[in-house]
Amino acid sequence: MLKNLLSVGGFTLLSRATGFLRDIALGAILGAGLLADAFVVAQRLPNHFRAIFGEGAFNAAYVPSYSRVLEGEGQAAARSFAGRVFVLLLLSQILVLALAWAFTPAFVDLLAPGFRTDPEKFSLTVTLTRITFPYLLLVTLVTLQSATLNAHGRFAVAAFAPVLMNVSVIGFLLVAFLFPDAAVAASVGVVVSGVLQLAMTTYAAWRNGILERFALPLWTENVRRFLAMLGPAVIGSAGTQIALFADTILASMLPTGGPSSIYYADRIYQLPIGVIGIAAGTVLLPEMSRLVAARKHGDAIAAQNRTMALTIALSAPFFIAFIMIPDAIMRGVFLRGAFTQEAVRASAAVLEAYGFGLVAIVLVRSAVASFQAQGDTRTPMLISLGAVAINVVFKIVLFEPFGAVGLAGATAIGAWTNLLLLVALAWRRGTMRPDLTLWKTCTCVTLASLGLAVLALTGEPAIARFAGSVTRFDNELTLVLLGLAGGLVYGAVLLATLRVAGVRLRRPAGSPPRKGP
Repeated sequence: MLKNLLSVGGFTLLSRATGFLRDIALGAILGAGLLADAFVVAQRLPNHFRAIFGEGAFNAAYVPSYSRVLEGEGQAAARSFAGRVFVLLLLSQILVLALAWAFTPAFVDLLAPGFRTDPEKFSLTVTLTRITFPYLLLVTLVTLQSATLNAHGRFAVAAFAPVLMNVSVIGFLLVAFLFPDAAVAASVGVVVSGVLQLAMTTYAAWRNGILERFALPLWTENVRRFLAMLGPAVIGSAGTQIALFADTILASMLPTGGPSSIYYADRIYQLPIGVIGIAAGTVLLPEMSRLVAARKHGDAIAAQNRTMALTIALSAPFFIAFIMIPDAIMRGVFLRGAFTQEAVRASAAVLEAYGFGLVAIVLVRSAVASFQAQGDTRTPMLISLGAVAINVVFKIVLFEPFGAVGLAGATAIGAWTNLLLLVALAWRRGTMRPDLTLWKTCTCVTLASLGLAVLALTGEPAIARFAGSVTRFDNELTLVLLGLAGGLVYGAVLLATLRVAGVRLRRPAGSPPRKGP
């Protein structure tokens, strides 16, 4: 499982790295003004629906269902089941796309009501939304094929697929002169990336002999069970998206540049979430589902503890960086071209607020696996809705006095509420039981994080002065040197304390080493 986690994390890191390049290009070309605000909202509409109907909810229902059919009825039945689900998804997404194209102005009014006061911004957002929305149909089918590949232990292709989106958008930005403006070029790049991703996952599934076998979406027992699990999962995912909808709605009422500051901070924030949190959940759910199906509940809990320990160890440095040096991060990544110092200050403040919820967010996917591996999607749904209600209340309360920073702070509060409720209920049911290895790891991570915080507090001014004296790329060099120094300090303290504590995260304590290749 560790090998799969590192594989997914590695490709996700590549995705995030190319995503940085994409966002740097967007920042330099679009800046943080009208074009950027319109593009941010336009690409968020299909991404909100994708998150509701696609990745999170779909995987939660599909992976356990597909694994059950595969184990109980064999490969042929599993391919037929996948084909029925594929056709259901295709038909539903065609309907969603038709409605979106017909009622795009209403969708934009719903998501960004503040744009109505600026006719140019509203009109551009409607145009860009109509361009980007077919991406939802394509990426939903990609999600199904990725989930099938994951269920067979093939994680690399699905983790690599988002790289194609970043490369596609960058490519179209480079030829933006062929389009009415750069925002239109970027939007076309989003749709083309969906075509490329679907082609890649289709080929990978065909090559591995697991490509879905097209079948009429008959009301079979397996389909009925899948839909029964999907319903609560969709509602749970919708709950999270309600909070994000609230972010976009309230941010649209900020002065021009407000939605963009949230977007750029969120792109930095999503790096550890994607590389660590989502990768951990992607690998853990199939592993726990397999172990639970085999009635090896103790092994399933042990796998969860190892994953959560590794997740905490990997995410802690990002937490320290986000709350200690947000300005240095935003300057080093985005300060060039149309991205001004004012945009840096606004985005850095949002990133700092987001940072306080980072550890909770990266652990949520691992905690949810306690329920989803048992086939229970209803409980996480109810918890998610409760956390979202708290989240939205805080957004409304904090928006007026703190603006975009208040929205990010409310997101952090909602994340911790969600995680703590999941852990408390799973612990009570006996489907989660933190072991000594997890507690020791948390202690070691805390000590290493304190060392990193001291370095960030005392070392940033000296490193910035040095960087400014040797190159005109002082912001970039400062960020690189801080990252290298921080990595050395954190890694050295963490490895030393883990060694003293006798903690090894490669496998459960007491388990024999694997033999053979």
